[in-house]
Amino acid sequence: MNPLSQKSRPDPILTKDFDEPRLQELETYRRLGGYEGLKKALASGREKLMAEIGKSNLRGLGGAGFATAMKWSTVPSEEKNPGPRFVVVNCDESEPGCFKDRVLVTKNPHQLIEGLLIAAYAIDARHAFIFIRGEYEVQYKILEKALAEAKAAGLLGACSIELMRGAGAYISGLDTALLETMEGKKAWPRQPPPFPTVAGLMGRPTVVNNVETLSMLPHIVENGGDWFAKLGTPKSGGTVLFSVSGHVEKPGVYEFPMGVPLREILAAAGGVKGGKKLKAVIPGGVSTPVLTADELDTVMDFEGPRAKGSFLGAGGVIVLDETTDMVMVAHNIERFLTHESCGQCTPCRQGSFWHERILARGLEGGGTAQDLATLERVGENITGKVICALGDTVGVVTRALMKKFPEDFKAKFHD
Repeated sequence: MNPLSQKSRPDPILTKDFDEPRLQELETYRRLGGYEGLKKALASGREKLMAEIGKSNLRGLGGAGFATAMKWSTVPSEEKNPGPRFVVVNCDESEPGCFKDRVLVTKNPHQLIEGLLIAAYAIDARHAFIFIRGEYEVQYKILEKALAEAKAAGLLGACSIELMRGAGAYISGLDTALLETMEGKKAWPRQPPPFPTVAGLMGRPTVVNNVETLSMLPHIVENGGDWFAKLGTPKSGGTVLFSVSGHVEKPGVYEFPMGVPLREILAAAGGVKGGKKLKAVIPGGVSTPVLTADELDTVMDFEGPRAKGSFLGAGGVIVLDETTDMVMVAHNIERFLTHESCGQCTPCRQGSFWHERILARGLEGGGTAQDLATLERVGENITGKVICALGDTVGVVTRALMKKFPEDFKAKFHD
């Protein structure tokens, strides 16, 4: 896998028109070629459309990394399961460190709407929903206006699109918990099978994709699956957006081809703030295990971070400099997870509380060496013993920090 140099790097896809001052408006979006992908998709037919998405190697960019075409192909046919089917946009984006979906909606809402309509056509869905984080008030209004424009222009066709607002629950970022929320229930993740594509919203076949994934579709249809696949790596096509924050000179959203080295992302963000040394990078939002400064050559696709014991996640790159206390980082994350645990699984509900309390004791000066063994044991008793991946995070993140930065923990936990 060869890192792309700045000179050979392809042009951005999703962010290429962000400098257009009125990109939010339908007239501007169409002037730049908007909705031509939808037109081409409708003319090509579902079978050809699915083939192009398959060739593109587009994977779910919300964190799961599941092949998009394969996911859609599990939706049962009308003959096997007659009745309505749905497409749901996951715009909850509640993972700390992630803000790229917010930027995509703010800058270019019609790109998302066009992608949503393509997905709806692909699985023959006549009803679609955009589930948006409750705190995204500005983005809600932007989408509301853009949907009204698209409807008035006759672009929605036979597909209805409804906006739904979340209520600020972290767990709603998980697809099955999101569907429970939409049905007016507690945001408790479901235990598959069945998967949402077979029995999702109201028990009907439902495809849930995030904002970034769907926004890629118009470009894939316009330029072809092979074009998109070649931009990335053999297993992960195209580009990916990274939300870069923390101790960097230029925090923001950066678009790179799949497989870019983490080092290049850091350089694009201006390097570590104040010229300090790098200590660590959280690569995909706080639910992903930390990488050290020695792992900056990790290639950022779905395979690269995994080889280092972490994940690409939702691309929330959090940079931490040499002054950072990793015990404090662990406590901050576990405190958040304790607050946001849905409470359905006992290991997560109780384990997150134990983690938070033990880490707080260490920060207050009362930690012991035995506490480290307890943290390790509690983490092991959570991981793989809960319904959802968000619960696994409780057991994984602190153990990763302990493993890679043992001196920080020994300084706080000793006899």
